[in-house]
Amino acid sequence: MYNFTDFLEGCMKDASVLAMTYFGSVSGTVKPDDNNQVLTEADIAVGKLLVKKCKMAYPEFNIIDEEAGVIDNGSQFTVVIDPIDGTSNFANGLPLFGIFIGILDGAIPVAGAIALPAFGETYIAERGKGSFCNGKAVQVSTTVNLKDALIAYGIDGHQENPQITHHEVDVLSDIILGIRNLRTSNSAFDIAAVADGRYGAILNQTSKIWDNVATHIVIEEAGGVCTDFFGEPMDFSDPLNRTDDNFTICAGAPVIHTALQRIIHAR
Repeated sequence: MYNFTDFLEGCMKDASVLAMTYFGSVSGTVKPDDNNQVLTEADIAVGKLLVKKCKMAYPEFNIIDEEAGVIDNGSQFTVVIDPIDGTSNFANGLPLFGIFIGILDGAIPVAGAIALPAFGETYIAERGKGSFCNGKAVQVSTTVNLKDALIAYGIDGHQENPQITHHEVDVLSDIILGIRNLRTSNSAFDIAAVADGRYGAILNQTSKIWDNVATHIVIEEAGGVCTDFFGEPMDFSDPLNRTDDNFTICAGAPVIHTALQRIIHAR
């Protein structure tokens, strides 16, 4: 039986320090295949650091890193890394960015960490042990009415098929009419705010596996529910072959999650 907390704490401490050495001094380049995706020197440097630390601690594990790709060691365990989440924010000097590490046992998230370097915060969770921010237990919102909740919704434009974006905005308008206010940094900041109860939920219809493994375990262990956008269980099966797949998410406090699903399925 593995205990991942010390490993995750060490990774996030060193990666946060490294990320902050780049923050405010780098600009990003848009990835040629997706204008919503930005790459900076920090993404590469932080990714290399985390891959190195994973290889040292668990050389037998598989690794997925957003920039480095897939390392297949034939293990049942897979470490899933997003070195800078919210790179567009990071590149523009906005502190609303983070770092993700999630660990899968087969298709099941068993541990994860979310660091917010600019805020000096690290959220860590292991299955059955709860979620913690800087060592203090956190839990999702206790708000019982959707109209009293702040909801985060990350949205990217689909220039290749504008109708996708038009439809998504229609759904979003229904959500906005049912909540107190909308918030969107489209980054790890929003997810952390769900885990510690500041936001009621997070939704996104355009993301990747490295955005969701750590998110899943941190929010679930904080007492939340994490599904795809339409309320179906998240599917992390065959993760090494899922790096090009689109993932959707609806995650938050159970009562809020249920209320959001009613709106989504009413359309």
